[in-house]
Amino acid sequence: MLRGSKHHDAQTLGIGKAIAVLTSGGDAQGMNAAVRAVVRVGIYTGAKVFFVHEGYQGLVDGGENIREATWESVSMMLQLGGTVIGSARCQDFRCREGRLKAACNLIKKGITNLCVIGGDGSLTGADTFRAEWSGLLADLVKAGKITSDEAAKSSYLNIVGLVGSIDNDFCGTDMTIGTDSALHRIMEIVDAITTTAQSHQRTFVLEVMGRHCGYLAMVTALACGADWVFIPESPPEENWEEHLCRRLSETRGRGSRLNIIIVAEGAIDLNGKPITSEDVKKLVVKRLGYDTRVTVLGHVQRGGTPSAFDRILGSRMGVEAVMALLEGTPDTPACVVSLSGNQAIRLPLMECVQVVRRCSPYKFSLDRKVYLWTSGKSFENNWNVYRTLAHLSIVSHLLQSGYNLAVLNVGAPAAGMNAAVRSTVRIGIIQGHRMFAVHDGFEGLAKGQIEEIGWGGVGGWTGQGGSRLGTKRVLPKKYLEEISANISNFNLHGLIIIGGFEAFTGSLELMEARSKYEELCIPLVVIPATVSNNVPGSDFSIGADTALNTITTTCDRIKQSAAGTKRRVFIIETMGGYCGYLATMAGFAAGADAAYIYEEQFSIHDLQVNVEHLTEKMKTTVKRGLILRYVTKLNSASCLINNAEFRNEKCSENYTTEFIFNLYSEEGKGIFDSRKNVLGHMQQGGTPTPFDRNFGTKMGAKAVLWMTGKVKECSRHGRIFANTADSACLLGMRKRSLVFQPLVDLKDESDFEHRLPKHQWWLKLRPILKILAKYNINLDTSETAHLEHITRKTSGESHI
Repeated sequence: MLRGSKHHDAQTLGIGKAIAVLTSGGDAQGMNAAVRAVVRVGIYTGAKVFFVHEGYQGLVDGGENIREATWESVSMMLQLGGTVIGSARCQDFRCREGRLKAACNLIKKGITNLCVIGGDGSLTGADTFRAEWSGLLADLVKAGKITSDEAAKSSYLNIVGLVGSIDNDFCGTDMTIGTDSALHRIMEIVDAITTTAQSHQRTFVLEVMGRHCGYLAMVTALACGADWVFIPESPPEENWEEHLCRRLSETRGRGSRLNIIIVAEGAIDLNGKPITSEDVKKLVVKRLGYDTRVTVLGHVQRGGTPSAFDRILGSRMGVEAVMALLEGTPDTPACVVSLSGNQAIRLPLMECVQVVRRCSPYKFSLDRKVYLWTSGKSFENNWNVYRTLAHLSIVSHLLQSGYNLAVLNVGAPAAGMNAAVRSTVRIGIIQGHRMFAVHDGFEGLAKGQIEEIGWGGVGGWTGQGGSRLGTKRVLPKKYLEEISANISNFNLHGLIIIGGFEAFTGSLELMEARSKYEELCIPLVVIPATVSNNVPGSDFSIGADTALNTITTTCDRIKQSAAGTKRRVFIIETMGGYCGYLATMAGFAAGADAAYIYEEQFSIHDLQVNVEHLTEKMKTTVKRGLILRYVTKLNSASCLINNAEFRNEKCSENYTTEFIFNLYSEEGKGIFDSRKNVLGHMQQGGTPTPFDRNFGTKMGAKAVLWMTGKVKECSRHGRIFANTADSACLLGMRKRSLVFQPLVDLKDESDFEHRLPKHQWWLKLRPILKILAKYNINLDTSETAHLEHITRKTSGESHI
């Protein structure tokens, strides 16, 4: 749903108005998605939209740098990295004379709405421009550059900012455009380096970007299980050289053949002295004699195609930016569109910028607590999890809790499961528990496929796809007696169950059987992990991000294969069951025409409308390329490429992928030809994305800490007895927070027949998919977009 401050018709909101969009500062993957959304939604509302090429320099120079955009001019942009309209550092705009020229150029084009995509410097420049606007108009009239009528028509300037920065260094938003893609590039390199490091028993020191912000370094370290990380926010303690060398030697002593050290380019010590990658290399070689190499990633982190997340983020922010501009009044402050949990919100631009600037002195104050606070709650949580997992010295005299915890995977495999298991095992050991691995899910629990697992047993699991423990869809109901016996035989005091809808329903079965089997009266917690993202109680599930990126990458390749073919439609079948999450989000990321899903019923009339829409586009606008259509049939979802429509697995019993393929083949004769592609189980494979590694790691750590408290709470005279509702919970992400919810409370939120939550946050995004595909639809814009307080940044969890 597009959001606005009043009830109005979105398609007439922009009539008579003009919007300019520019990208400024360093480029970031996903900027093109934002530009595309601004152009298409702007045109949809009736506004004229202009490209400003080369950032503020183009705004100052004017002429051909400011050109009207068309619907077709932003086609095939989603998968491109960088910014197709160019970006440049501009000294001219820093002075008033330059801003006078920029104002004159805008006024001559009738532009009074400006969307700026860039970092905090670019957004500050935009706000200064707006504040001076009336004075600039007066000077231009006085100099005879514009007429009084032109000045009256351009009496105020609306500004909306979108933050494009790979460093994720802007207060007020959980994620900035480009950060997720940069993490993808970094992890690709880390994974590649890991193989050669293991082969030669080497230590690698990787330097990543982050002059003033260590977000990329910190999340990379968490996602790859690095031995050490240096970030500007937290200078290492005194004698860090000795601690680092001891840590590296301990890792080698436990059988590891490699060491990974991550260094942010802005890392400093307690005295404010820079810590460089070369410094770290020399230290390791001198003290330990290890074969050590340095890799400086540099601008490769800005390159490549944007991730699925950045395409969706850029698109959503672009849509919200247009609505904010067109609803603006002379009294509306300049705002920045931000991400809060799964919501796109508007915040006062300068309030956000001022917080960033107030944070700057703390970067070098050496007061780490203050510094981490200014970086945000999520940053601090990530940092604490990393320190717990990587910096604790594992020694034999750790206190033993006397509790035994078991971890198992249930359902279909999902990338990130192994990261969750690794975190669960290691945090459990740190807590003093004995940790047990259960192979093959509930069936393995019934058959006694249980073994104790130690710290080294999960080494290197973070970046591995699939399920190292093995996972099955079998539910426990028919094995309750055997499961109870093995819980008693192995003296298990708690279960951590990582999986999809089967994990949820199976855990309910265990809980409901407590009245009959006393052995089942132990705490249990479910961690959602499924590519379908259909587990009640959580906005996101481990594995869904990896599957979405797999689909997006495949669609990019299909587009490329069809680039030289006129008028071709590809129907791509994807997974999803009854849940349309993958189909809908892949539609956003790949530029689909539509997405057919079970949650939104459709008829033959809808299919007819879409065929006619596609045919008309082929005749008038699309010359080459492909049509993306995402459709779902039984047990899988499909899509069409180059104007795309998605259909999730079980959206219709009769309108299957084969049916839609035949329909398009028949109706498109002489206009376009159709192809289909079944992605199948490749969507469950591959290495996990940075998000899924990080998400799995944090979920595992939080689950064990909850379990530690719960087993102590339920302990009576050396025995565990848990039969209350809050002793069987699901750990889910709700907006910005990871929360524990009793399983029984989630029953009413669940559609068990179709294996779905009854309420899904992403459904409100679906109208935007239609708009971006040029469908003529009605859109309710009545939901109010409030200017929320900047302190949102310092509470809760973020995307990564």
